[in-house]
Amino acid sequence: MAEHRHIPEPGETIYAPRPSWGPVFFAIGALGLICGTFASGFIFAPKIWGLIGLIFLLAAFRSIVRGSVRDYYRLPRRQEVRGAALPVETISGPPRA
Repeated sequence: MAEHRHIPEPGETIYAPRPSWGPVFFAIGALGLICGTFASGFIFAPKIWGLIGLIFLLAAFRSIVRGSVRDYYRLPRRQEVRGAALPVETISGPPRA
């Protein structure tokens, strides 16, 4: 039977950012700008594609920046730092002949 070893809790925690639709709308806005450049005359005029793409792109960029600022300020300012207890080993070179 294996011995029960006491493993201390980690001293630092990982805070993952919240999920966001911002990158998807950013890509849609970039696609709209590209369509405005290359797809002239497809359903809408190129200026309309570019304007819609620019609106999506700017709104998504604003959402991404605001979300990242909120996530940054949501984090705790101080964390309790504890070092890991690593075993100490001595390393010796090979025997000389």
